Amino acid sequence: MAGEEALQPLMFLLMYMLMKRRKDINNADVQRRNEIQRRIRHRQYFFQRQRRMLMMLIARSTRCTCNYRTRAWTNIESTDWWERVVMKEFQPRDWLEKFRMSKDTFFYLCNKLKPRLTRQDTHFRLALPLEKRVAVALWRLATNVEYRTISALFGVGRSTVCKCVRDVCHAIVSLLKPLYLQQPSEQEMEDTARLFNTRWGFPHCVGAIDSLHIAIIAPSNNTADYWNSAGWLSVVLQGVVNGLGQFWDVCAGFPGSTEDVTILQNSTLWAAASEDGLSPKPPRSFMGRPLKYLLLGDAAYPLQTWLLKCYPESAQLTPQQRAFNYRLSRARSVIENAFLRLKARWQCLHKRNDCSLDLVPTMVLACCILHNVCEVHGDTFIEEWLEAVSQADCPQPSDTLPSSADDPEAEGVRSLFCDYFQQQQN
Repeated sequence: MAGEEALQPLMFLLMYMLMKRRKDINNADVQRRNEIQRRIRHRQYFFQRQRRMLMMLIARSTRCTCNYRTRAWTNIESTDWWERVVMKEFQPRDWLEKFRMSKDTFFYLCNKLKPRLTRQDTHFRLALPLEKRVAVALWRLATNVEYRTISALFGVGRSTVCKCVRDVCHAIVSLLKPLYLQQPSEQEMEDTARLFNTRWGFPHCVGAIDSLHIAIIAPSNNTADYWNSAGWLSVVLQGVVNGLGQFWDVCAGFPGSTEDVTILQNSTLWAAASEDGLSPKPPRSFMGRPLKYLLLGDAAYPLQTWLLKCYPESAQLTPQQRAFNYRLSRARSVIENAFLRLKARWQCLHKRNDCSLDLVPTMVLACCILHNVCEVHGDTFIEEWLEAVSQADCPQPSDTLPSSADDPEAEGVRSLFCDYFQQQQN
């Protein structure tokens, strides 16, 4: 018993020495690892600094000794495709197929966008040429292919493709909207009304209005607001076209669950039309009475003195009312054809758009402006493009507004047109 008590201090001393030894070994391991990491970081910093200095020397030497500078990291094969194949060997049909416009219109567009898109070269890299940036964006709008596909095709990074699309769309809206997408002047209103009468047989009309749902990916916030009545995610484009199918008013970006009447009532078009902004002062005479210029809509819109729609189909319709429905539907086909041509030319509006939600309204507006540019410049529309949009994977939603939302005074205007069309038949 006395021997065990004598051994206890020795045992405690031995345990203390073992624990201290283990602690010293652990500390040594930590110090060794820290020293290794410090040397690695120092070596990486040295190599990065050496690489930056080398790139600066290369940039300065090429700036001084060469008139034509190239980037070492450029994909030569892709650059050759753009500079040699596209710019020198593309035929007129190729420009229409790939960029949805003629070569002359393409360079006209580049010239108009130059104030917003011109970039300066630096010592470290050359700025992407203006024409190439516009081509990248048009390719995306026309095909809706993935960024990585366009990246490989043009020899640029995916982030560069994304930035080109965003910058070009914003530049189109900023610089070309005042030229190609604005409310007509009083003289243009008269010309539009005359065109609707001669081409579509509907007098006193200056436009047809309709909406188009554009498929999108699920947004991160408020996803439920973007489910439309047909059961898919979308944003809504409200457009008004003249007798030639060219847009003169566009409102884009409302969530897919928003009804057409709500979009109209929250647009600048509603405010302008309610204040007689669509008619000359005093209004032109029609059937012996002054009457505002009109827009033509479908069952999703409220009947107004300046917005007409068909009578609801029923067996009780009179022959005059049926004739009115036929004339209005025939005239409204101009916006249905315009939407078809818009989606066929710019298929980012037909296929599901995977861009960020904040860019989609600007992209939609840019496509409408480009549609007008191509139509005004007389660029050929290839009918085969329509085959891609004729079989829609997602059917367009259809709304019907109850007659209680109609303006009672507007019924007299609709009856006036029934009398007019009856006189035309007699």
